[in-house]
Amino acid sequence: MTLALTGCVAAMIPDDTRPTPGPSKAPVTDGVPADLLPFYEQTVDWQECDGADSGLYDCATVVAPLDWDDPDAGEIELAVIRRHADSGEPIGSLLTNPGGPGSSGVELIRDSAAYATGAALRDAYDVIGFDPRGVGESTPVRCLDAEEMDAYLYDLPQNPRGSAEWEAELDERNAAFAEACEANSDGILPYITTDQAARDLDLLRAVLGDEKLNYLGYSYGTFLGATYAKLFPERVGRLVLDGAIDPAVSGLEVGTTQGVGFESALRAFMAECLAGSDCPFRGTVDDAMADLGTLLASVDARPLQASDGRQVGADTLMTGIIAALYSEDSWPYLTAALADALQGDPELALQLADFYNGREGGVYLDNSTEAFRAYNCMDYPVADPAEDVASEALLAEQAPTVAPYWSGPDSCAVWPYEPTGVREPITAEGAAPIVVVGTTNDPATPYEWSVSLADQLASGVLVTRVGEGHTGYNKGDACVDDAVEQYLIDGVVPDDGLTCG
Repeated sequence: MTLALTGCVAAMIPDDTRPTPGPSKAPVTDGVPADLLPFYEQTVDWQECDGADSGLYDCATVVAPLDWDDPDAGEIELAVIRRHADSGEPIGSLLTNPGGPGSSGVELIRDSAAYATGAALRDAYDVIGFDPRGVGESTPVRCLDAEEMDAYLYDLPQNPRGSAEWEAELDERNAAFAEACEANSDGILPYITTDQAARDLDLLRAVLGDEKLNYLGYSYGTFLGATYAKLFPERVGRLVLDGAIDPAVSGLEVGTTQGVGFESALRAFMAECLAGSDCPFRGTVDDAMADLGTLLASVDARPLQASDGRQVGADTLMTGIIAALYSEDSWPYLTAALADALQGDPELALQLADFYNGREGGVYLDNSTEAFRAYNCMDYPVADPAEDVASEALLAEQAPTVAPYWSGPDSCAVWPYEPTGVREPITAEGAAPIVVVGTTNDPATPYEWSVSLADQLASGVLVTRVGEGHTGYNKGDACVDDAVEQYLIDGVVPDDGLTCG
């Protein structure tokens, strides 16, 4: 969900209010086991950031154990960025995570702090972005070079969709991807888990000098935050989890529910499209969805040729559609992309797919695809084949337009390590209130997951945004924004069940 948004906040802050890089506050090490003290007692050496305002931002590297259960087994590095509070008098650190798993928190805060946090939060807190283990500028998962990644993500299958040969072909691709990750990631793959990353989060809290964790997590970042609360309930400060993942839902259920969610979002898009003058579809929403299904089937049979030589088949077209459904602001681009595709021009749809995959100018701007796979393959147990059959039937019934291009062989079935994650409710008994924000027609993290997580958490508080798109805070709804900011800044807990929009 990271967007390339920039602002001019720095130009409005007098130079004399800006601190210079230097040591952090003294680490907080209360209750830390003796074998972990060398990590918790490290002093953060803040330096000027590349590509960011040196007066407003500084950057550092924090060292963490490769394996928190065996701290002598090796070390990894965590990249951290700090945006100083506009007030010059921060009430503490607010750690943030943009989701994924695999999205860069350093990039989010460096390039898009105003997208991640409202002005009130930027005034009150030192806003902290970090790249979780395996991601971005931290010790990264590495798999394929750009040419190989193009082939993995965009090359067309040579066998008919749904056939045994098609499944075998995709299994072979996934196995080659997994083998490359193992060969190029320097032994870190078994430790790229949300449980390990949540322990890193506590390390960051401590070395930043905060007694409790104040945290704003989006999408996958809600699972990271909830896992932290499970492990360290007594260290929970003010947590806001926006666009929640249900920790009790299996990987197969996640994929199925998301497919249904994107179908619902696509129908909402079609309703708005049909009301405008530029829509390439006609008739009812059902008519438009049927016509879109025909377009996808046509492109699946006869891919469109892009100007750079790539062929755009149904999978890439669906990726572009999904990318645009994350935000209502992108719906006009989706309208134009589908209108062009109907005329045989795939360029705009391909741009949307490239944006989703982090590709620009023939190169990949980050390792989000690799890290996403690494986390999910370790966090989610592999599905039972019988459950897979039931999932496909449910998708076909409830998401008929999306379903043909949603299912396929489980890419984690060939991962080189067995998953260590468990799928179970998180209660976090003893934690301070945890605010969960859910959007009613969120396609990526459906609203029912936010309801479920808020119910599971012993101190969960649900805030509902009635609307479209992924996540709810800082999307222009003053009711949601006030609830989040009053809690994070002043500790005012919203009414459980507050509905906005």
